[in-house]
Amino acid sequence: MAPPCGLLLALAAAAAVLVAAGARAQETCAGAPPRRGARVSVASFGGAGDGRTLNTGAFARAVASVERLRAPGGAELYVPPGVWLTGPFNLTSRMTLFLARGAVIRATQDTPSWPLIEPLPSYGRGRELPGGRYISLIHGSGLQDVVITGENGTIDGQGSVWWDMWKKGTLPYTRPHLLELMSSSDIIVSNVTFQDSPFWNIHPVYCSNVVIRNVTVLAPHDSPNTDGIDPDSSSNVCIEDCYISTGDDSIAIKSGWDEYGISYGHPSSDITVRRITGSSPFAGFAVGSETSGGVQNVLAEHLNFFGSGYGIHIKTNTGRGGFIRNVTISDVTLDNVRYGLRIAGDVGDHPDDRYNRSALPVVDALTIKNIQGQNIKEAGLIKGIANSAFSRICLSNVKLSGGTPVRPWKCEAVTGGALDVQPSPCTELTSTSGTSFCTNLL
Repeated sequence: MAPPCGLLLALAAAAAVLVAAGARAQETCAGAPPRRGARVSVASFGGAGDGRTLNTGAFARAVASVERLRAPGGAELYVPPGVWLTGPFNLTSRMTLFLARGAVIRATQDTPSWPLIEPLPSYGRGRELPGGRYISLIHGSGLQDVVITGENGTIDGQGSVWWDMWKKGTLPYTRPHLLELMSSSDIIVSNVTFQDSPFWNIHPVYCSNVVIRNVTVLAPHDSPNTDGIDPDSSSNVCIEDCYISTGDDSIAIKSGWDEYGISYGHPSSDITVRRITGSSPFAGFAVGSETSGGVQNVLAEHLNFFGSGYGIHIKTNTGRGGFIRNVTISDVTLDNVRYGLRIAGDVGDHPDDRYNRSALPVVDALTIKNIQGQNIKEAGLIKGIANSAFSRICLSNVKLSGGTPVRPWKCEAVTGGALDVQPSPCTELTSTSGTSFCTNLL
């Protein structure tokens, strides 16, 4: 006997739900590495992976060869197993840098040999010191279609010599990143380990269409300013399935510094961050504090942070200007974290004394939901700016517990709503209008 029509419809509906749920579970960044028409090895250009030979020239010659080949679909630069000591080198367009299993690209510690480049226009000077800055170990500007991938090879910054100079106050210029791509598009970074960067690890700035997935980023917790991944004045960025344990924010979205960022006016927008696990003495997920060009349309979900200073830290300051708006953070698990959440308008330094003290940032439409935390010391702080209150802040299903009672929320110059929040939210988020706004939003 054929099953009743109603049962068929019910089974079809259930199957549709399961398919939809499976699709959500498999949600991932769009884009696969392109097939290249040619392949060259750094070993064919005088390189030696013995850990002693300096291969800066070999990498430069290999990249120049990739550029000259003009192969259909571009070309791959293959890095065989071994330790490839090198100074900084530039990439080119339509290129894949492929690290074999057991391949290590290791930065030289001969710091005086590192070239200097101009400061970013949205920062006006080096981030640490006036003047220029050291070029990143792997660098590119004005490129299109760049892939850095492999079989979990390693890019090792040997940053300890730089950290020591920072600690002793002997740095002449701002430290280099491990990877910086500027004004570039269609970028994929995957299946590589970044370790011991002198400064920020991965820094796409003024870029678009960036995918960073299946990447591991490592540095000691006492290494200064070794942020994991910092998209900066960039759009259409997707970061997923990464493990990050460093000495500063695991992920920090930025967009320029005070008057220079305001003038440059290039926001970070349309950014997705998902399935990130990590640990940091600072923040697991951060926005700021350099947000003068604006940050908008951000989704961060399925995050897991442990042994960290802050689970979520959204930070700006008087003089920053710009905006942080339309940010959703959801499905976050925290363990052994000091602050579950901090949203603050008094964080970060200034490039010089010429910043406009009347340039107040706008922080609006932040939704933070489905947060579970254990071994939390303090629930958090939401502190706006007196003449620029943070608005439409919605907390929903935020549960933070500790071995001892979690210190309560602190709020100032903020409006919004809170639903099902423990410990009990501050009164600024419990008004009828704020709760209604939050209910309608969700």
